[in-house]
Amino acid sequence: MFSRRDILKMAAFFVTSPHLQFPADARQRLAVTSYPFRAYIESPTNSGRDKSKPGMDLKDFPAMIVKRFGVFNINPLGDHLSSTDPAYLDSFRKAVDEAGSHLVDLGIGGQDFSTPDKRDEALAYGRKWIDIAAVIGSPSVRQHLRTPSGMKPSVENTAESLAHLADYGSSKDIVVNLENDSPGSEDPFFIVEVLSKANHPYLRALPDFGNSLRGHDAAYNHRAVDAMFKHAFNMSHVKDVLRTKDGEVYKVDVAGMFAVARANSYHGYFSMEFDTAAGDPFEGTANLVKQSLQHMEQS
Repeated sequence: MFSRRDILKMAAFFVTSPHLQFPADARQRLAVTSYPFRAYIESPTNSGRDKSKPGMDLKDFPAMIVKRFGVFNINPLGDHLSSTDPAYLDSFRKAVDEAGSHLVDLGIGGQDFSTPDKRDEALAYGRKWIDIAAVIGSPSVRQHLRTPSGMKPSVENTAESLAHLADYGSSKDIVVNLENDSPGSEDPFFIVEVLSKANHPYLRALPDFGNSLRGHDAAYNHRAVDAMFKHAFNMSHVKDVLRTKDGEVYKVDVAGMFAVARANSYHGYFSMEFDTAAGDPFEGTANLVKQSLQHMEQS
């Protein structure tokens, strides 16, 4: 009798790798995430909207990014979509196409894949957003991980649950990415353990250049990002500064992070995610684009 783990291993053996061709041109590998512009985006599920600022529908975002930054890829958040109704999703995809832009990832919210009685709910949520990603033309979703306060997430449970989600993603050729973000449930080395245990071609890392500086030094961040890039496929987030709620400011070694990506033969996209706690998202994103092109074209 095969165990569930044996069945997952056998299933992973027959799963093919994601089908995605990456551009060689440096600028064409850049993207911009909608998160730094949350104050401007009109959506009933966007908690970051600031009504004192002019608003836009997410359909206007790709054209704005092309015009302001000369970047032709976007990395939106699911919560920034005005609706998940088919008609709206179709109009959003058309707006992306008309702007000459492309989706390279869809960021979705946190779910508990570790606690056994929460797994079905987490998987249902993840599958719903994989379906949405397929409709709007995103090759991947960034699945945030969440664990109840005070509880340590289980590598075994999380890997098993996410392997099921990755199986569903593979059926639609959509990658599930995990980002080093919240301490604990999204600790970079925990994520690497999960990815190693699941060993699934459709379950990958999304290295963020700066998130692992929170509470750590530059050497730790370098190790963390290097470990994540060893499991990355199509997405990474670029930051040059991280400012915490307590006012602590961490400077990111941007050149060093691009060097880590090169050392790991990463060919995917770099999405600009300026930390708005450190300044204006328009100015900050323009600076990130400039830095990214400098470091990519030097390689």
